Amino acid sequence: MKEFRTNPTGLTTKEALQRQEQFGKNELTPQKKDSFFHKVLHIICEPMFLLLLVAAGIYFILGEPQDGAIMLIFVLGIISIDVIQEWKTDKTLSALKDLSAPHVKVIRDGNEVTIASVDLVPGDLMMIYEGVKIPADGIVIKCSALCVDESSLTGEAEGVWKITTENVEPSTDYWRKDYCYAGTLAIQGTATIQVDKIGATTEYGKIGANVASAPDEPTPLQKQTGSLVKLCAGIAAVLFALVGVATYINIPDHAFGDRIIESILAGITLAMAMIPEEFPVILTVFLSMGAWRLAKKQSLVRKLPAVETLGAVSVLCVDKTGTITMNQMTVQDTWANGGDTNHLSEIMGLACETDAYDPMEKAMLVHCEKLGLTKDHLFGGKLITEYAFSNELKMMGRIWLHDDEIIVAAKGSPERILTICALSADERTNAEDKIREMSEQGLRVIAVGFMNPKTESEIPEKISDCSLTLCGLVGLADPPRESVKNDIALCNKAGIRVVMITGDNGITAASIAQKIGMLNADHIITGDMLNEMTDEELCEKVKDVSIFSRVVPEHKMRIVKAFKQNGEIVAMTGDGVNDAPALKYADIGIAMGKRGSEVSREAADLILMDDNFSTIVYTVKDGRRVYDNIRKAVGYVFTIHIPIAFAALLAPMLGVGPASLFLLPLHVVLLELVIDPTCSIVLERQPAETDIMDRKPRNPKEKLLNASVLLKSITQGLALFAASFGTYYYLLEQNPENAALARTMGFAIIMLANLFLVQVNSSDHDFAYQSFKRLVKDKVMWTVNIGTIAGLIVILYTPVNSFLKFTPLSLSQLFTALGIAAISILWYEVVKLIKKLNK
Repeated sequence: MKEFRTNPTGLTTKEALQRQEQFGKNELTPQKKDSFFHKVLHIICEPMFLLLLVAAGIYFILGEPQDGAIMLIFVLGIISIDVIQEWKTDKTLSALKDLSAPHVKVIRDGNEVTIASVDLVPGDLMMIYEGVKIPADGIVIKCSALCVDESSLTGEAEGVWKITTENVEPSTDYWRKDYCYAGTLAIQGTATIQVDKIGATTEYGKIGANVASAPDEPTPLQKQTGSLVKLCAGIAAVLFALVGVATYINIPDHAFGDRIIESILAGITLAMAMIPEEFPVILTVFLSMGAWRLAKKQSLVRKLPAVETLGAVSVLCVDKTGTITMNQMTVQDTWANGGDTNHLSEIMGLACETDAYDPMEKAMLVHCEKLGLTKDHLFGGKLITEYAFSNELKMMGRIWLHDDEIIVAAKGSPERILTICALSADERTNAEDKIREMSEQGLRVIAVGFMNPKTESEIPEKISDCSLTLCGLVGLADPPRESVKNDIALCNKAGIRVVMITGDNGITAASIAQKIGMLNADHIITGDMLNEMTDEELCEKVKDVSIFSRVVPEHKMRIVKAFKQNGEIVAMTGDGVNDAPALKYADIGIAMGKRGSEVSREAADLILMDDNFSTIVYTVKDGRRVYDNIRKAVGYVFTIHIPIAFAALLAPMLGVGPASLFLLPLHVVLLELVIDPTCSIVLERQPAETDIMDRKPRNPKEKLLNASVLLKSITQGLALFAASFGTYYYLLEQNPENAALARTMGFAIIMLANLFLVQVNSSDHDFAYQSFKRLVKDKVMWTVNIGTIAGLIVILYTPVNSFLKFTPLSLSQLFTALGIAAISILWYEVVKLIKKLNK
């Protein structure tokens, strides 16, 4: 790829589009999409649809092309529903993927804009800063203390300091110092990089060109639903043979060929009724729609299984700054050692970055402005050098030639700054008392010190070699968000432990924790204490500790591991590059969308777009809602399949002839058209139950279809079977010649009962009228309910009824069917009442 020269205003939009047409997208391998034909073929290959097609074929063989044609129309209808649903899911997932795609700042048309990394083209000017994963190969045009971790390419752990291309010396090294590579990580400084190579032509692309992507492993929930479908299919195969034999014996007066075909049709009816092919659809639809709903509430789900796992979270590890607090630091208090507050503020300002990014530094500079110490005054001199901040040192310094004197201005953790200050015993005692006093007020305390070397040669090489004069202390406050206290109370009620992990002082963290109502706010473990603990000791300690203070990102991994070893399901927030391992190890990694690095976002399962604690609580609540609704939908599918399956099984056993059977394959298909939208649309839309955050976190090992759900489904299904089949069989016995009336009454009862079943099963605790009331304004629910009733009217009172072997019902018969349907389902409301009274 040829080298481009770009002017300082960057490419124009037109140039960028032309180069994208020439060089393509900045991706290693273009995304492959399944064709429409492939998706349809995949759906048709499902056992249910194969059975439908076989049944349609048999109708044609029997010389009943009308029935066969209607069957094929219904098959096309169900396939269309599934294809549309899959298309909507793909669309949702694509939108979510676009939202979570890595982004980069570039200069286009003379302005700084943020674009998706995939849209980078050769010649673009990328703005790179600390924590950014570099998305393309490029030449260093400008840089300020840029250090890059290139271990992903070179295997060398030590960071590489970059220089501009105009300052580079000739070298035979393969890896250039004036060049940045895709897939590497900026760990310090800033730079402007001119893109040279993109996609598969980058060094990273060359390495990955021949690596096949690993196949997606099914989640435990997917495995559970897959096992259920296989189990039901196995049972269906056995019953298929059983019903086929029973039907063959029941019709000795038929010709041999007809007996075989009728027997197969009866078996197919039962097999179709037994295979709950809706399970995989439920799982995909509920998780993808759950992710879409969370995205609207500022939570971006990167991995779909996270939606379901959220509901099982028992420990929530959060950072204090910006998540629990507002991330709007202000200087609340100052203490000058010697009483000169203006001198303290001036040294504090000189110790800050000229382009402050850190909220504390911004607050300090705002404080200086209020005192008349402008940036022009503070930074008008010459910056000689600086001592970079590090997690180990917990302090930093900048050396200025200011007002004709050399000043080393330093600030940092009081514990570390005091170790390099020349203090008398009394001065140290006074300073420590003041630190404690400020910390108890919930303030973040920063110590400020200075020294005046006479010449540049006397400037110490490291900050730890300095001998400072203590200027004083600065107390900063970042107040809690208004909603956090209520959110913490909600978590406590829901059995979710909230744990604060912060780099701040333990006393400060405890003060904030007490204000917001955190449990065990007086139990604190510091980073130094962590270093002294074994993993076994830490596992024991975390059982009642809620605050970890003065920790570095490396400690977070140990804390998460300790909770997980205790059997907890851990959600962990993080924003830094070094947080990525802990985010990856947690059951749910939550990256900060506003202040988080690209690397932390890539490692996370969830990206919090507003960095707000309330949003985390909402995602946990919605995770519980999604899992609840999946379980309800699975229970509903089992319930509605029981009367269909038992009717297909029992009728031949009772000697009912093929022409008088309750449900023919055609009718099962018709019911499937009702079941699919009911379980995948209505139940997915159900809001969270009123007590959803009053429950303890569920056991992640708990089966989707546990004993209580199975028992409920079986009893409800048997009640509906007794009502529908009992009515059908009673009417058939009364008038064997009018099988159409018996069949129509039984079918109408199932259709109408379905409307009651959805409302009753919408909640395990609330009554049906309460569930209905919550969705009374929901247009989709009304569409499905009215559509079901309209469908029943069309089936009963139009010429369609003769094709379907039904007969019109009188008004009294229709109301009788409605009453039987209501009784067959609403009895469960009495069970709910008894459960409530026994609490």
